[in-house]
Order: sequence, then structure tokens, then C-alpha cells
Amino acid sequence: MTVIEQIKEAKDTLVSFEILPPLKGKSINALWEHLDPLMEFKPAFINVTYHRSESMFKKKPDGTFEKVEVRKRPGTVGICAALMNRYKVDAVAHLICGGFNKQETEDALIDLHFLGVNNVLVLRGDAPKNESSFEPDPGGHRYAIELLQQVTNMNNAIYLEEDLKNAVRTNFCIGVAGYPEKHFEAPNMQTDLAFLKAKVDAGAEYVVTQMFFDNQKYFSFVQSCKDAGIHVPIIPGLKPITSKKQLTIIPRTFHVDIPEELSSEITKCKTDADVEIVGQEWLLKQSKELKAAGVPVLHYYTLGKPQVIANVVKNL
Repeated sequence: MTVIEQIKEAKDTLVSFEILPPLKGKSINALWEHLDPLMEFKPAFINVTYHRSESMFKKKPDGTFEKVEVRKRPGTVGICAALMNRYKVDAVAHLICGGFNKQETEDALIDLHFLGVNNVLVLRGDAPKNESSFEPDPGGHRYAIELLQQVTNMNNAIYLEEDLKNAVRTNFCIGVAGYPEKHFEAPNMQTDLAFLKAKVDAGAEYVVTQMFFDNQKYFSFVQSCKDAGIHVPIIPGLKPITSKKQLTIIPRTFHVDIPEELSSEITKCKTDADVEIVGQEWLLKQSKELKAAGVPVLHYYTLGKPQVIANVVKNL
């Protein structure tokens, strides 16, 4: 089923998870060990992130260095198929602009279509770590809406080769990202909402938010979306804080605030084990309030802490 079909048919708040592909050279068994404890909660779907290649300098025998492109976490398409085969669960493949041209994107979409993966989350993606701003690959997309339009074109049997005859329609359900605290590159929230509405008008069927730690920011964002004419489901993205260093890493990396009440409690902790307890309790409190408010899905960024997520969902 598609994400939007599941939301429409659900009688209560659904649960979903998001995972990273293993590092290149690692076994997929680590992924199963990560997910097995979570599958008892019957997630509606599992998101699999997509990762661009990174530039690295490799030393040659003559002592000089050669610039090479390395993708550290390949396998998104294969993992989606493996998830559906192992767990009989719907998978959502992330698609990004960075690191891919239009032809590579079309080929990936064809693979997903053939495998029966009919859910995608369309994102622009971040700039490479060694670059200050995002630049598309030659022949690639600069903005998420352009990538979204490529997917909707294929849903209408429009491929890059315009002279294809009797081309089949794909049936992708398309999600996009939303930012309760504004995308860090947007000049203001109103502009950010206008970009989001353009993506919804172009075919996005639901929104998944960036992580947040203050539910009021989510509720305000949902209302602002409605005021802007955005009426698709808005799924809250949730993540536990499990170490003291995340107090600085998360705001710096994801451009979100951590409430004073939460940061104060974490600062008092003597060990990261203590932090994990505080983070778990905060996430449970968030989840209960959001569920009571009738959100369509609670979407958890698991990212190496499946037991924390399991403890929270078990107590919902």
C-alpha cells in the first residue's frame, strides 16, 4: 500500500521508522538486528535514506593524490526490496538531488517500480561536507520540486526519452520534507511555506517534518500550513537525545532548538546512560501528546538507538 492509503484507512495513529543503509562493506545483518526489536510494533512503513557520493583524496603510488568519488552508504533500492521481502512491510525510498543526474534518477525509479516499491520521499539533500552550498551534479536537479516533477512525469508515463511509445505509468506516492523551525536556507517561514505549497501543488501527497523537540512548534507549523493552503497530512518526525554531545551537535547540524527544560535536565546528567533515560522520557511525553492530538503517524528516526524507540512505542 502507499503511505497515503494507509493514512486514509487507519483508525488510529500509525507508527513508522527511518533507517540508514549500512556502510559499504558491512553486512545487512546489522540492519536486521536493528529492526527486529521494532517489528513487533507493526510499523506502517519504513523509510530508507539515500546518500550522495563524497569527494575524497586517495594517495597514489607516486605520492600524489587523486580526487575520487566514494558513496559510503549505497544500497537504498536493494534495502527497500529486502525489507519488503523479510518483513512484509511497505518501504519508502528517499530520493535526493545531490550526487545524481536525471538519468540516474530515472533508472533508480524504474528499479523501484519493478520491485514494487511505490513510496518515495523527495528531498534536495545537503551540500557535500567540504562545500559551503549545494550545487547540482551536471544534468541533475537543483531543487526538490524539480525532482518531484520528474517523479510525477513518470506517474504520467513521461520519461526522459520523449519518443518512447506505449510507456507505462508508474504509481509512486510522493512525500516531501517540512520544517517546523524553517529550513535554514529560507529567509523566513513564509517563504519556506510557499516553497512547500508549491511542492504539494506539484503532486506531493504528504509531508514529513524535520525533527523537533517542542510539540508547540509542530502544532504551530501545522496551523501555518493550513493557513497557507496546505491540506495534506503532516507527519511529525521524532528523535531521542541520547548523549550530552547532541546538545550542540543537533542544533548545529539540523538547525533546531532544544527546549530549556530538556537541555537543563540533560546538563544535570552524569553519564550518557542517564541522558538516554531523560531523552527517552521526553520522547515518550512528546509522543503521547502528539498521539492524543490525532497526528496521522509518529515517525521515529531510529539512527542506532532502536531500544530507546522500542521502549517509547511500547509505552504508548
